[in-house]
Amino acid sequence: MCLAIPAKIIKINDKMGTIDMEGTQREVSLLLLEDAKIGDYVIVHAGFAIHKIDEAEAKESLKVLRELVSFMESGGI
Repeated sequence: MCLAIPAKIIKINDKMGTIDMEGTQREVSLLLLEDAKIGDYVIVHAGFAIHKIDEAEAKESLKVLRELVSFMESGGI
């Protein structure tokens, strides 16, 4: 099982993109997406952007992940 964290495309150079995941930036391949644009939110797996998601869904996912981390750090799990 893998954890998919939404990331925002901040730069595109040919079929490679720079994504931002909560302040961490990485280079990923955009070969699997037909119409990726700067500002799009994507799901990344194994160095490839594999799926676009809308901004609201991405922000809700990030909110839930932050809450989970906070819960775990407080000794909840």
